[in-house]
Amino acid sequence: MRFWPAVLMGLLAAMPAAADQAMTPCASCAAWNVPQTPFRIYGDTYYVGTHELSVILIASKQGLVLIDGALTESAPQIVGNIRTLGFRPQDIKLILNSHAHFDHAAGIAPLQRLTGAKVAASPWSAEVLRRGTPAPDDPQHDLAPPPYTGVPNVELLSDNQTLRVGPLALTAHFTPGHTQGGTSWSWMSCEQQRCLHIVYADSLTAVSADNYRFTDHPHLLAGFEKSLAALEAMPCDILLTPHPGFSDTLARLEAREKGNPNAFIDSAACKKLAQSSRHGLAKRVAQEQAAR
Repeated sequence: MRFWPAVLMGLLAAMPAAADQAMTPCASCAAWNVPQTPFRIYGDTYYVGTHELSVILIASKQGLVLIDGALTESAPQIVGNIRTLGFRPQDIKLILNSHAHFDHAAGIAPLQRLTGAKVAASPWSAEVLRRGTPAPDDPQHDLAPPPYTGVPNVELLSDNQTLRVGPLALTAHFTPGHTQGGTSWSWMSCEQQRCLHIVYADSLTAVSADNYRFTDHPHLLAGFEKSLAALEAMPCDILLTPHPGFSDTLARLEAREKGNPNAFIDSAACKKLAQSSRHGLAKRVAQEQAAR
């Protein structure tokens, strides 16, 4: 593997050309893809995403785990961030996903192609990842999100399944609502003798095309309630989210850099996110009922 850096640079250069069909412009993509300097969150957990799209790296000597892949055009930036932190992209053994919308999943195919990592997802999300196009029952289907290059091999997860890479153990929590296949992840990270529960909570916002009514889909409303209850019940010392603003990730980083060593630690963060999401869902349901 002594020639890996040269090979890596060649593959990175080829990524955009190989994925041209998946790089359909979107109004927010340029802002979402603004670079972000990578940083350690806590222990073996790192942020390697863009300024607006989270990608999380969990590291061990036996291999790396990556959660989410951001946009297709984010893949070179993610790989560069991993290398900046001193890790080797070819050591990624497992790539996981929160939900299969293009802004969190389009980068998975080029990252898998580059690293050979296993990709695992919920059954609903796995089908979307393989196609690279939204499912007909996705609330955002009629927003016509851009397609992305499909992931050819995706292993299916079951709810509450724990996946392992060396000493790393990440548990999948199916949290439907934003999509039917939404998945949150939990794991432990330690610094010296202090171990904390980290939760990467999937999006739990009722976002859709204008013609979609959540009140016409009671199974999805029930999914939201299941997900919110699960999030409230999770041990949660550090909260992370696919869009970093929902967990104040970069604001917490700034606070830590200004001298607060515990800025990322907030044992009430998961509960507060669940309460905020429940309020947003209730507002959406009330709007739909008033419009009848």
